[in-house]
Amino acid sequence: MAVKLAGIKACVFDAYGTLLNVHAPVAQLSSRIGKDADAVSRLWRQKQLEYTWLRSLMKAYVPFWQVTGDALDYTLEAFSIEDQGLRDDLMELYLHLAAYDDAVACLKILKELGVATAILSNGSPDMLDAAVKSSGLDAYLDENISVADVGIFKPDPRVYQQAVDRMGVAERSEICFVSANTWDAQAAKSFGLQVARIDRFGLKDDRIPGTPDMLLDSLEELPGVVR
Repeated sequence: MAVKLAGIKACVFDAYGTLLNVHAPVAQLSSRIGKDADAVSRLWRQKQLEYTWLRSLMKAYVPFWQVTGDALDYTLEAFSIEDQGLRDDLMELYLHLAAYDDAVACLKILKELGVATAILSNGSPDMLDAAVKSSGLDAYLDENISVADVGIFKPDPRVYQQAVDRMGVAERSEICFVSANTWDAQAAKSFGLQVARIDRFGLKDDRIPGTPDMLLDSLEELPGVVR
């Protein structure tokens, strides 16, 4: 890739959908869900995000685990699925999400290069700890930063400020933030971080402030543009 990011001292990643495959739980149990499995997974994710935005506006923060469960309950009801065992199994699988192959490869190289790395996520600390350990990402991450410390979800600027404070950089622009979520990447750019968006879902940038510095087809491209 021709474009490079200058002055990067740390790479900070969104977790869900960027490093971790949020659609894996439903995929693993698709035979129990049936023909609507893909739609169930999409709606669960959609509602999970919507509830974080709505709760932030309402000043009604709760841990991301509750948000995730509430979103799943809405989804199961929407599809007339009454199976408490399935609900419990999906939530348990969410604690053990698989990492994308390119995420592991990227973080491993960054670690070898001596670049500081972290997760900055809506996830509650216990969720993040469980997921990064089960996925094997913990070996390559220096920090797991949760919005729980500020009590509000992305894209509130206080969330992105956490990355600046925890990574010990002098300037916001010394952080490369990476997300697959358009709104997250654009909010981070608007805040002042340098941003690389990983194009996992074929999405266009949203009509909100902030244009990412680059679009990646694979996270394996990242080490080459920050060093």
